[in-house]
Amino acid sequence: KGKDLTCVYVAIGQKASTIANVVRKLEEHGAMAYTIVVAASASESAAMQYIAPYSGCTMGEYFRDRGQDALIIYDDLTKQAWAYRQISLLLRRPPGREAYPGDVFYLHSRLLERGARCSEAWVERFTKGAVKGKTGSLTALPIIETQAGDVTAFVPTNVISITDGQIFLETDLFNAGIRPAINAGISVSRVGGAAQTKLMKRRDTGGGVRLALAQYRELAAFAQFASDLDEATRKQLERGRMVTELMKQPQYQPLAVWEMALTLFAVNNGYFDDIEVKKALSAEKSMRDYLKDKYAAVVDGMESKKDLSADEEKALKAAIEDWKKSGTF
Repeated sequence: KGKDLTCVYVAIGQKASTIANVVRKLEEHGAMAYTIVVAASASESAAMQYIAPYSGCTMGEYFRDRGQDALIIYDDLTKQAWAYRQISLLLRRPPGREAYPGDVFYLHSRLLERGARCSEAWVERFTKGAVKGKTGSLTALPIIETQAGDVTAFVPTNVISITDGQIFLETDLFNAGIRPAINAGISVSRVGGAAQTKLMKRRDTGGGVRLALAQYRELAAFAQFASDLDEATRKQLERGRMVTELMKQPQYQPLAVWEMALTLFAVNNGYFDDIEVKKALSAEKSMRDYLKDKYAAVVDGMESKKDLSADEEKALKAAIEDWKKSGTF
């Protein structure tokens, strides 16, 4: 919102009621002002479900080629692959693995590779000189449905090989109340630190948290069978439980970069070690509110510069220690 960004949401093979709920939520938050919804519901023909992502992508490309930024979400490409398989089988094309036709990889690669950044020269040529000195971009976020959490299936592996990384959501974590249910072990970024701010790249903020979470999950699985754990292992498990609890986030409530960095900084520097896990979320909110109220200059610095100097780090530590002494959590 307010970022001069056009969003395209492509719903493929979803129930009409589900699509209506998404549109209602977008309207509630004022997002329909800059959002296009392309819908090919489950009641539509296979041909419509097959062509819908390409139609949505063309709309996104229009804004990209005019020197604007656009985001397109495909929800989800598994349904498109099913529709394409249905059409191919009806056309009596030779089936391959999982009965998909031989060109199912090309189906998704030609779609996702249209997500790109255009040069100033291209934008100027496309607009016949009306727009100069601007580059445009189209970012694609494809969603894939896994069957029983199997990421090695044909369509998931195809899309994983095309994209710059993936966020894997696990049913077991969702049912355990950990939401968003992100599996830190399978979720990977091939862009890495190039897409992160300096604030989130630090070792004591986001730098080591993915690895720490993945190690915690493995350790927790082994700890179920071990009766005698050493002190270091116990501490790692406690820290892991705390980070897992703090990673919980209510639906439709995104956090600013400084808010995420503040929480990770406090956890990684041991400020949450003496707080009970069940009180973690209320303590996190209390800390954010306290710093916004009493240490606005520190918060503004983190928000504007997206980095921490040595002096600012000292000021932040002093602010968190002051919050701990206040006992407002």
